[in-house]
Amino acid sequence: MYELISLGILLLLTGVVGGVLAGLLGVGGGIVIVPMLDFALGMVGVDPAIRMQVAVATSLATIIPTSISSSLAHFRRQSVDVSLAKSWAPWIFIGALAGAWVASHVHSRVLTALFGGVAFLVALKLILPLDEKSLTRHVPHGPAIVSAPALIGFISTMMGIGGGSLSVPTLTFFGEPIHRAVGTSALFGMLIALPGTAGFMLMGYGNPHLPMGSIGFVNLIGLALIAPATMLSAPLGARLAHVMNKRHLTLFFGIFLLVVSIRMLMRTVQG
Repeated sequence: MYELISLGILLLLTGVVGGVLAGLLGVGGGIVIVPMLDFALGMVGVDPAIRMQVAVATSLATIIPTSISSSLAHFRRQSVDVSLAKSWAPWIFIGALAGAWVASHVHSRVLTALFGGVAFLVALKLILPLDEKSLTRHVPHGPAIVSAPALIGFISTMMGIGGGSLSVPTLTFFGEPIHRAVGTSALFGMLIALPGTAGFMLMGYGNPHLPMGSIGFVNLIGLALIAPATMLSAPLGARLAHVMNKRHLTLFFGIFLLVVSIRMLMRTVQG
């Protein structure tokens, strides 16, 4: 009983922290939800071979309501690039479906290594004084640029994140202001989470090693505890994002990602 209570408290705390980060950084909360869910699932003895898939899939499911709450908060502050979101949406959607299929067919350790490695590289980019550097003044359009949203959808789905960890630095590199990049990334989270969640539910259906209360790789118990907490706390993060200094916001994002990435890479090495 004590273990179940502790697990419930941990999941609720995960939701609160994930929601604040969703609004603050446009990351959909998955960057904190995935490692904490992985830890929580380990506490209750979920098979290590599929533990990361369950964490990733459940994280994506929680991002659906979180991204809606966060993107609406940013939209009210006119910090969502709706035109860009419309042009990138089909490619993000396709990338997310492909990511769910690949992630469902690999060992958990592959996903852990991917999560830690990508988060580490993004963290370095943000921590170094490069936030004023950009390749273009405006986000380019046309056939040549479709690989960017497709990769964001693909990698983000395999990591169980809303895409902000990749789309925020990508958009700022293309000249998008940081606060507008964060707001637009919150909307991308919904475009990634919907097909990603559906794919994981379908691919994991009938797996004999799934924990109790799961539909495919999505665990409904974790979803029920985390999702309400993230929705309630996301608007607070959005308000904080608009009162923080640009460099402070970028630095905070980078330091947080660095800590998370090191933790996940250590888990990969330790097996």
